[in-house]
Amino acid sequence: MKRPMALWRDDPPLHELSSRQVRLRPPSIDDYDSWAKLRSASRDHTSPWEPEWAPDELTRAAYRRRMKHYDASFADGSGYPFFVFRQKDNVLIGACNLNNVRRGVLQAADIGYWIGRPYVRRGYARAAVRLVCRFGFETAGLHRIEAACRRENAASQALLTQLRFQREGVARQYLRIAGEWHDHDKFALLSSDQRP
Repeated sequence: MKRPMALWRDDPPLHELSSRQVRLRPPSIDDYDSWAKLRSASRDHTSPWEPEWAPDELTRAAYRRRMKHYDASFADGSGYPFFVFRQKDNVLIGACNLNNVRRGVLQAADIGYWIGRPYVRRGYARAAVRLVCRFGFETAGLHRIEAACRRENAASQALLTQLRFQREGVARQYLRIAGEWHDHDKFALLSSDQRP
């Protein structure tokens, strides 16, 4: 099997993230077909919470550009993307990423995640976010992981609260979704917080 991402070979070493329910690893160019199929089948489910897709979002060329972006983020330490696979059959079910990593005095990152429509409400997102937070604190050396979700997204707010993220307020017109700016609730988890 081909290694997922060349930049993980030496620095930092790739340690697959794994729990009873899910397995996470960096995306591979070989994941394109599974990723495109899942994203297409889940578009109506994810579109209320995500920025608007580009017209060529699901094309192979756009996926190659995405892989180049992932390579660059690994190379400069600005992000750590992971695809989420169901443990029992290795089926791709979503993604969970640490983005916008800030070093220096802050040591923080933003977390983003999505689970495909066929796999929601089964604990997969919670398991993936828990693993990526552990990676962020224990491997990437972060102090703070931040999350933002639309005020109407009760499921995501409940997930973050279950994982002991603390609500820190409202970011006004934080993201543009479907052509409109939306307020988002901001959450954060610190390395010093007690985690489940």
